[in-house]
Amino acid sequence: MVAALVPDIWFFAAATAVTYIADWYLHQRGSYLVNRLGKVRAGLSIRFLLRQLMIILLLARLDLAEERLFYAAVACFLLFYALQAPQGALTTLIRLRRSLPIVTRNVDLHAVRIPDAPPRALLHRASEKMLHLDLPAVVGVLLAAGTGEDFLGYIGAALTLLLAVGYNALLVPYLRRNRRAPSAPVVLKALDTWLGEYQPTVVLYFSGSSESAYQGNMWLDTMAAVEGRPLIVMRERNLVPQIADTSVPVICVPAGTHLMNLNLSTVRVCLYPANVGKNIHMLRVPTMKHVFIGHGDSDKLASVNPYSKVYDEVWTAGRAGRDRYALADVGVRDEDIVEVGRPQLAPIQSWTGTTKNPIPTVLYAPTWEGWDDNPGNTSLLLAGENIVRRLLKADSPVRVIYKPHPFTGIRSPEAKAVNARIKALLATSAQERAAEPRWVKEASAAAAGQAGAAAELVRIEARLAELAKPGRSGGDESEQSRVALADPARQTEIATLRTEWNDAYWRSFGWWEHRTVIGAQPKLYDCFNQSDAMVSDISSVVSDFIASGKPYAVTDSAELGAEEFKRQNTAVRASVVLSNNAQEIDELLRAVTDPAADPLAEARHELKAYLLGPDEPTSMEQFNAAVLALTVKAEARNAGVAQRVGGQPPAPLPDPEAEFSGAGDGAAEIAAEAEAAVDPDGPAPDADAEIGADPSALR
Repeated sequence: MVAALVPDIWFFAAATAVTYIADWYLHQRGSYLVNRLGKVRAGLSIRFLLRQLMIILLLARLDLAEERLFYAAVACFLLFYALQAPQGALTTLIRLRRSLPIVTRNVDLHAVRIPDAPPRALLHRASEKMLHLDLPAVVGVLLAAGTGEDFLGYIGAALTLLLAVGYNALLVPYLRRNRRAPSAPVVLKALDTWLGEYQPTVVLYFSGSSESAYQGNMWLDTMAAVEGRPLIVMRERNLVPQIADTSVPVICVPAGTHLMNLNLSTVRVCLYPANVGKNIHMLRVPTMKHVFIGHGDSDKLASVNPYSKVYDEVWTAGRAGRDRYALADVGVRDEDIVEVGRPQLAPIQSWTGTTKNPIPTVLYAPTWEGWDDNPGNTSLLLAGENIVRRLLKADSPVRVIYKPHPFTGIRSPEAKAVNARIKALLATSAQERAAEPRWVKEASAAAAGQAGAAAELVRIEARLAELAKPGRSGGDESEQSRVALADPARQTEIATLRTEWNDAYWRSFGWWEHRTVIGAQPKLYDCFNQSDAMVSDISSVVSDFIASGKPYAVTDSAELGAEEFKRQNTAVRASVVLSNNAQEIDELLRAVTDPAADPLAEARHELKAYLLGPDEPTSMEQFNAAVLALTVKAEARNAGVAQRVGGQPPAPLPDPEAEFSGAGDGAAEIAAEAEAAVDPDGPAPDADAEIGADPSALR
């Protein structure tokens, strides 16, 4: 605007270039500023319109308002703006007509015809692409104004309009009937047909926010190994791409009405890893038994949520979970709790009593800040930096692996800032260590192996990327639902490659190098296996780490005191308790390096059995036994209901007119009975006689 008012055409051109580049950069980075600009009515379309308006202002200030170039520019920008409406309408219609009511994986939808998706280049960020077609006109008009050669402006304007018309023309064919996805009733009927053929018996029902995919992912291997015919039911489309590869059929049904009309008559057990509002759409089905399995077993309040009493059963890892509900007294009955172990813990390696490498590795895996400001939620805020500094400054060298919770910083800016500072602290320490003579020598000796591991990672990741996207490149979720069928050979190759990736990842850097691990890979349990000890907070991470038998420490961030902290939190009873200054960290390091200085070894062994259940039978065997037992209960319930409904004709509805017409003696009798029922001097009614002494009648 300043350049237009001055006017200075070359200053204006430079400023215009900066605005284009800045816009592109912010969108590429996914900056939150883009969202904020839209909130204050400075969205993408408005920004482009303002830029074009400034060009008109510039031409006027250059005394070109009466020239043909001025009118050509105005006409071009008006026509270009008009062409954006059909382009927006076309892209919206194509997306709507390409959208299925469901998203599936490993489900055969051959009964419906799903055409190929339009090229990704046409629909991906289509608004941005359309708006940027004004670039030829902008460049042409500015060159014409600066040089006096008006034909440059005419050429630029014509090119912009031609490209805009061409973009619309490319979109039109995808509105034809043969390019559309089938209608919702057709797709849902095909899904019901598939469900009737597959006849699922066990469902994992998963719903949550975009950050909660890990809660479902942790149960995928268990579902693949469960006895019966498993099925995963999801509710959020954006979570489907985040679900790890699995051989189990997956269906995402966003609409509650569609879910409630699905043919799930063969399902006998439904498992819920999270307490969320959308669970009600499945809980309403009486023919299946409903089980809360959670996404972790810890002493957090979330592990004894009163919502849990809506389920038929609550499955916990060990005796500790049962006792936790008894102490909380939130309405979950002891007979409805089943101990099934933790099948996910099978990959965790047991401690051998010695460090894995010449120097110990300590994993710091804090939980997130939670939804309130309770200081006991996470150690990050009050103790995180102290813990890391004491580990880095230990008398003997220690390698630190830092793996923060995926939710870290989503609610608390302070937690986000501490997380960033810890990452920077580890990065700085890693650089300093790399310069020390001892580690320089180690790095030189390991350089060839690390280079080979890094090259192997590139190869494996490239192959995994190929296998992760069945079908052609650029297909939308509808096309992926068509082609994403289970392939045993592909599944086997993916599993093998993931194992190889994990091995290559840890070999790609030195066993002495500090590491920050974020994202889905490597998994938390892989970090367990690479470490010799762990520092964490009250969360399921502690309970899971206990399966390894390795020493661990838990931070008393709320400063309850060691004895009270252990009394309130079962998983802490065999841990080193850290205060917020982390001065007790040396006790943990001594237990790692000298088994004789580890007084809590036996306590950890006993606590493992209490928290996670016995080693035999295996957790998977316990889990399958629980599924089978509950399936039997569901079958018995359904058979009983069918027998009662089939054997007893429905009672005739009373006729209100016959019952109460004429009042008279009938009404008088009713009144007399009611009066007797509330007469304080009369005999008390026999409750058991009233309901036939059958407690089920109370229901």
